[in-house]
Amino acid sequence: MGNMFGHLFRVTTFGESHGGGVGVVIDGCPPNIDISDAEIQRDLDRRRPGQSKITTQRKEEDRCEIVSGVFAGKTLGTPIAVLVRNKDARPEDYAQMKRAFRPSHADFTYEAKYGIRNWQGGGRASARETIGRVAAGAVAKKILSILYSEFEIVAYVAQIHEVIAKVNRSVVKMKDVDRNVVCCPDSTSAKRMEALIEQIRAEGDSVGGVIECVVRGVPPGLGEPVFDKLEADLAKAMLSLPATKGFEIGSGFAAARMRGSEHNDPFEMRGGKIRTATNNSGGVQGGISNGEEIYFRVGFKPTATIAREQKTVTASHKETRLGARGRHDPCVLPRAVPIVEAMAAIVLCDHALRQRAIIDPEAFGVTIADLGSRIAEQ
Repeated sequence: MGNMFGHLFRVTTFGESHGGGVGVVIDGCPPNIDISDAEIQRDLDRRRPGQSKITTQRKEEDRCEIVSGVFAGKTLGTPIAVLVRNKDARPEDYAQMKRAFRPSHADFTYEAKYGIRNWQGGGRASARETIGRVAAGAVAKKILSILYSEFEIVAYVAQIHEVIAKVNRSVVKMKDVDRNVVCCPDSTSAKRMEALIEQIRAEGDSVGGVIECVVRGVPPGLGEPVFDKLEADLAKAMLSLPATKGFEIGSGFAAARMRGSEHNDPFEMRGGKIRTATNNSGGVQGGISNGEEIYFRVGFKPTATIAREQKTVTASHKETRLGARGRHDPCVLPRAVPIVEAMAAIVLCDHALRQRAIIDPEAFGVTIADLGSRIAEQ
């Protein structure tokens, strides 16, 4: 049941890590929007495995196929299905996991819930499921760029283990992020991060870290009261990603150490618009965007699959030891950057369409008069 995300812009991902393929069905995309395989492929290439020596060496091209919802390069308004076929699956690498539960994986919990699980690479719990999210995020970005001419989203690795980057989030660009394999715009820190990941891999271990994301050009007004607050949906989106353990927006947990007089963002007039002098709120107040930069951070745990032998138990309740085989990332963060961007774009696109439905019904081909007559008929 939990494979669908969003309200007006709704995505449903499908597929398993070592099955025939993975993908997504996108419902609610407006018609007549130019979209191509190449636009989606650009983002998929950024999360593709085997890009460098610090990522998994699984060799997948991750070539996307748009199988419905697009005709002559334009969206039809009908469900868009995007498929990526698995090419380099090696289920035999996971034979040990057929009966033994890998520590800190979803093996035990999936079996406890369903009474059955796909033990080949983790099935739906594998990060390979995020391919569908990235494809949907590419479509969401295209919609947002049409709605808001100044829209821009940039995510980057801000920390790996104890190496913390120095990044000016207000000026960082995607080209700065893509300059190195770690996806960190601070080149000095990026070198230290890369060396650390190589060392950790050689030791058969793994490390985690923090990804920061900044969104520019979003107008005030996106978000809903109470349960569908913008930051609440962003938090759900980020914490639904594999290996995530924490989320904070704006000042985050640092606010707990501040006074109200320090934390409040005073309003001022700037460029003929209502702006805030500071941005401890992270661009969201009362669950609704205020027109400032939206920025947040996501904490990722160390990759659960490590080469070292660990204690575990089998499905028959026998204690045993298990050493991992297969091809795994010693640190998931470099490949998680486009996934964080994608989920943020999906959330923002959904709320943008919801806001247009409130303030501009004609954008959906229905006038206020039409709505009134339909209600009267009922």
